[in-house]
Amino acid sequence: MAGIVDGFWLCFVPLFAALNPISVVPTFNSLVEGLPPERVRRIVAQSMITATAVALAFLAVGKAIFNLLGVSVADFMVAGGLLLFIISLRNLVASDPHRTGLADDTLGAVPIGVPLIVGPATLTTTILLLDQHGAAATIAALLGNLLIVGATLHFAARIQRALGQSGAKALAKIAELLLAAIAVKIIRHGLETLAAGPAG
Repeated sequence: MAGIVDGFWLCFVPLFAALNPISVVPTFNSLVEGLPPERVRRIVAQSMITATAVALAFLAVGKAIFNLLGVSVADFMVAGGLLLFIISLRNLVASDPHRTGLADDTLGAVPIGVPLIVGPATLTTTILLLDQHGAAATIAALLGNLLIVGATLHFAARIQRALGQSGAKALAKIAELLLAAIAVKIIRHGLETLAAGPAG
């Protein structure tokens, strides 16, 4: 039981950093600005359904795609870690421009569900954690984090008022820095695995 709990938290923290719920708040608020509350609630539901479906589908077929392409998990750890590091570095230094004026009938699916909530960083992190900690811990941590994201979106306007624009950005940058550190750890582990023996 203790091993399962430990596995859950070892998955939860990297996924929390990858999803980075607070960073979604300013973008989400800018996209739904001026919409009635009922419509915003529908957009939140649509975005969470889309994000969950995409993440679980990728978990189901990700390793099969690796096998088809002849890519080992160690190869993906190095490539995925580099991708996570680049994404986190870009987000750390980006001025974060957001576009508005998108059609609100598909707003929850694209761009909020994918790629704002579930983007390359989240997909890469989930597939790496799946190999390291197993399906049960990874899926439980993923769903737990998505619940947090859903709650964050539901209270996005209040959160931004409480934190202020600068406070929300500061917390988002801290999460990006944590993601960069996790990415370095993943790259190191992948290189150690490749050095230990032939890819399998």
